[in-house]
Amino acid sequence: MIYRSKAPLRIGLAGGGTDVSPYSDLYGGAILNATVSLYANATIEPLNENQIILEAIDRNETEQFEWNTSLPINGKLDLLKGVYNRIQKDYDITNHKGFRLSTFVDAPAGSGLGTSSTLVVAIIGAFAEMLRLPLGEYDMAHYAYDIERKDLLLAGGKQDQYAATFGGVNFMEFYSDDKVIVNPLRIKQQHLFELENNLLLYYTSTSRESAEIIKKQSKNVTEKKDRPIEAMHQLKQQAQMMKEALLKGKLNEIGEILDFGFRQKREMAEGISNELMDEIYVTAKKSGATGGKISGAGGGGFMIFYCPGTTKYKVIKSLERFGGRHSDYRFVEHGLTTWTI
Repeated sequence: MIYRSKAPLRIGLAGGGTDVSPYSDLYGGAILNATVSLYANATIEPLNENQIILEAIDRNETEQFEWNTSLPINGKLDLLKGVYNRIQKDYDITNHKGFRLSTFVDAPAGSGLGTSSTLVVAIIGAFAEMLRLPLGEYDMAHYAYDIERKDLLLAGGKQDQYAATFGGVNFMEFYSDDKVIVNPLRIKQQHLFELENNLLLYYTSTSRESAEIIKKQSKNVTEKKDRPIEAMHQLKQQAQMMKEALLKGKLNEIGEILDFGFRQKREMAEGISNELMDEIYVTAKKSGATGGKISGAGGGGFMIFYCPGTTKYKVIKSLERFGGRHSDYRFVEHGLTTWTI
């Protein structure tokens, strides 16, 4: 038997950053995101020997261990090890000695599409398929969050785990005590098709370490700095604006809503934008985009631009000089999927 899983990456459309503690604990957060046809994949293949082989195929990294109930967290393949360690601790899988865990992610780490959290969800999914674990969607997402934030002590928010698990277009609410409510949005198909047609996903060919930016953001809230907190309030309101525009089919307003969020997000923490990203943004707007945003925590990775009509092709052409590339995608309704072969 071979156990497989895949979980979709996400595009954050509005409210980004308000899912990060302590802001979400103190004020409540709101985010609107949508999953796309880029995936984190995981495969578990049982072996006839007492070996644990971990491999991230996209990163060309491999580690091999003699069977052990706990693997060392040392900066290499820690997401894979962290999930294994927690699963072993909670469900005692000593009778499943010997396996190869392989992963592949369709976007680079640090690209702003929630790759790390989505990968954790996919790995949990593969183990859940192998062990027949009775985990629902909320259970799975919270489990992934717990492993990342509490076991591995990685800084970050809460939206990615829930987007990867649930899939689709969701308006998410975040509260204290790690409470999350996922509200799936019933958007008319023609509106989704138009959004897909007009929304350009552009990779800047740079990655970033999101943890440092997120730490600065959290510190600003802890220190009660007015401008960053007010920016987050505005971004939470942006999520409401985006929800209304999508549900009512007011797609002509989406570029302006994104542009509003772009200006607010820059106020949250130092390093979210930089000279290169500012220049890319200005160039895209001059070429016909009505707004856009930096995906994820910022500092690099993907940007998205709303390009009404046929302006997307002119925007793509204008961005060629920056050395990045646009990525084809489709919106997908399904979240984490697991199967056995």
